[in-house]
Amino acid sequence: MSVLVEVCVDTAEGLAEAVRGGAGRIELCSALDLGGLTPSVGMMRRAAGSGVPIYAMIRPRAGNFIWSPDEIAMMEADIAAAHEAGLQGVVLGASLPDGRLDTDMLGLLIKRAGGMGLTLHRCFDLVPDQSVALEQAVDLGVARILTSGGALSAPQGVDRLLALMEQAKGRIVIMPGGGLTPDTVGGLRHLDLAEVHSSCSVAVLTHDKAADFGFAPRLGRRTDAAQVRALRNALGPDRENGSGAR
Repeated sequence: MSVLVEVCVDTAEGLAEAVRGGAGRIELCSALDLGGLTPSVGMMRRAAGSGVPIYAMIRPRAGNFIWSPDEIAMMEADIAAAHEAGLQGVVLGASLPDGRLDTDMLGLLIKRAGGMGLTLHRCFDLVPDQSVALEQAVDLGVARILTSGGALSAPQGVDRLLALMEQAKGRIVIMPGGGLTPDTVGGLRHLDLAEVHSSCSVAVLTHDKAADFGFAPRLGRRTDAAQVRALRNALGPDRENGSGAR
């Protein structure tokens, strides 16, 4: 059985590293240090020719996933930009004040996405009842749910991930993500994995004046091709990376 490895990136260099390492799909973002925000139009266009399926994060700001009318309008425009750039899918999420999925808002955004691939992002980890939210996602026509099982990391949420996969019964992909590295993914190998999500990044210390002036963090992270390959290898010889858009 093959497992598709999705890698989230927020720079052109990170995109190239992910592709070189054998990523099966890219979640294209900006500001991964904030959990991932919408990438620029220029980045979308650059990524479109990378040779692997690209899904754009549609998230206009950091913080919660309760969107104002102005933010919804921005998200609709960003979805249109992703479509026009030739990307294969988008990554979406919307919450009600009590944490439940905002199915009306999600329905609107999904309609704007037309026939693009759809991932429900980790707003799912904030819902009060994941079993209910899973059924809502199925009804909305979402292809996959990115989730840590409601825990701070996927390895910590492994029992809940197992329950979600059993409930899904092949109707929707449960894609574990959050804290997955070559060292931690082994704890998920007993699951019926179809896809996993990781930044596949390494720590980088910035020594130049950009950090002195606050233009860059002193300690940041960057996507690394060797980490992508190591994650694939950690999934086992019978679980090498898939290559489809799914």
